[in-house]
Amino acid sequence: MNKTELLKELRGKTVDELKTSIVEWKKELLENKMKLATQGLEKTSEISRLKRQIAQAKTVITEKEVENA
Repeated sequence: MNKTELLKELRGKTVDELKTSIVEWKKELLENKMKLATQGLEKTSEISRLKRQIAQAKTVITEKEVENA
């Protein structure tokens, strides 16, 4: 999935769905960091990808809150 597809998908979700996704991604990020620390993570780019997704979701939440204000 490329960046524009991800943003379209994120903008199509509700704020609650976005918050749920953020929680799931944070859990996955923690697991990946643990694997990295124990030399078990093969794709280190996953950490950056998850951080980017979390940041994009937070940005979309802010956009939606501004629209509704």
